[in-house]
Amino acid sequence: MAKYLISFLLAFLLTVAFIFLLKSFTGKIKWRGRVSARHINRVDVFRVGGIAMIIAFNLALLLNNALVITPALSGVMLASLFVLVVGIWDDVREVFWKTQLFYQVAIAMLVYIFGLRIYAITNPLGGVIGFDSSWGIIISVLLVIAWIVTIINSMNWLDGIDGLSGGVSFICAMTMVVLSLTPDVNQPPVAIIALAVAGSILGFLVFNFYPSIIIAGTSGSMFMGFSLAILAIFAGTKIATAILVLALPIIDFVWVIGERLKKKKSIFKADKNHLHYKLMELGWSQRKIALYYYAVTLVIAIVALNTRVIGKTITLLAAMIVMTSALFFINKKLAQKK
Repeated sequence: MAKYLISFLLAFLLTVAFIFLLKSFTGKIKWRGRVSARHINRVDVFRVGGIAMIIAFNLALLLNNALVITPALSGVMLASLFVLVVGIWDDVREVFWKTQLFYQVAIAMLVYIFGLRIYAITNPLGGVIGFDSSWGIIISVLLVIAWIVTIINSMNWLDGIDGLSGGVSFICAMTMVVLSLTPDVNQPPVAIIALAVAGSILGFLVFNFYPSIIIAGTSGSMFMGFSLAILAIFAGTKIATAILVLALPIIDFVWVIGERLKKKKSIFKADKNHLHYKLMELGWSQRKIALYYYAVTLVIAIVALNTRVIGKTITLLAAMIVMTSALFFINKKLAQKK
């Protein structure tokens, strides 16, 4: 038990400590980061949450003697530092979306090269689909890239109001902890890594829940998405579980892309078409929206941990139908309001 607590507490306490240090330093040099069209925050918040989380996450892993740093984990830690660099770059001066996408693909390729790979996926109709052939390797590469890039951007787009992305990410990370410690999976090292992710996110969330004094910044939102994506692969390719737990941000991500394509706009141009912004237009507070997302995510996480592949598929389809219907209803209500 100590090895798990150490991972969590180290990440949590280090994140809190680094946030205090970074807040003090950036306050002295009067830097808070650029203003983003995607965020609703006061001008006095500091855009340093991601820096603290990423440094704390890596230190928590390095300082835990119970964890063996494998080549795959080394690749993840190195990739997280690239996330930090790209994120800070965007936090200081907005990076063009094509450039961001290029680096996101490069980050996914990096972890693949270091050994973090998808070797097979479970067929919802039964059995396993393996990627052993030459074509299978190509499919595996593409799946790793698509998965990591999708989750990074889903969490990036979710990070629009106080406490939202951090709370959802924390619940997902803790779901991976529980999943990794179940008898069927039994992966203590993955639980240690997931607890380091969860601890760093919770340390950030203390300062980010409404009204926030710290926001994640691009480095933080990208790190949360990246870490959740790699945890799903580390945990024996538990992508179905991760998709289910992250159903709200993923469905919103797909919906917003559809709306932008319909309006012939760039799918990467920031706007206020996300579900959380629509709920704000209906009069919901930031705190209420965050707690609503937490509750739904927690319920889905409990379902995900207690169902097999068929059950997960049915639950995901149900979530898609409910959320899509809700979005149509909200859009209609907002149109009537205007």
